[in-house]
Amino acid sequence: MSTSEPGPETDDLSVHDCWKYLRSASICRVAVLSGDRPDIFPVNYVPNYGTIIFRTGPGTKLDALLASPMIALEADGLNSYGTIAWSVVIKGHAELVSNNKDVQEAVEAGLSPWEPGAKDHLVRVTPAEVSGRRFVISPPSSWWPPLDSMSSG
Repeated sequence: MSTSEPGPETDDLSVHDCWKYLRSASICRVAVLSGDRPDIFPVNYVPNYGTIIFRTGPGTKLDALLASPMIALEADGLNSYGTIAWSVVIKGHAELVSNNKDVQEAVEAGLSPWEPGAKDHLVRVTPAEVSGRRFVISPPSSWWPPLDSMSSG
């Protein structure tokens, strides 16, 4: 999310609305600390009883989560007309889940890896902070100079 001031047509979302939008999407980006640098990965996910669950395999993402379970994720979307956008950020704690009940719930919710390869680790993100914004998408004419003014110089 941007640190700039929101425009007049920007709304901060309630936690309830954030979860509504999270349920409407299936892809987010997760940010982890890998050693001394941040890394970002796209994942498909499902909301599950106030948490987010995704699958992962061996590699940088899993190693980073095992070293430091602090995580942030961001999901974004548009309305069907492409005129209103939303963005939700969750900051929290990630943990590996292995009990059969949670694994079964994730499968029943439709969580399956999109990319080939072993994704044998189920990760649950428990939020410490949930925030979001919804805003009207500005027409390009509001931020690009007119083409004729660029060619007259």
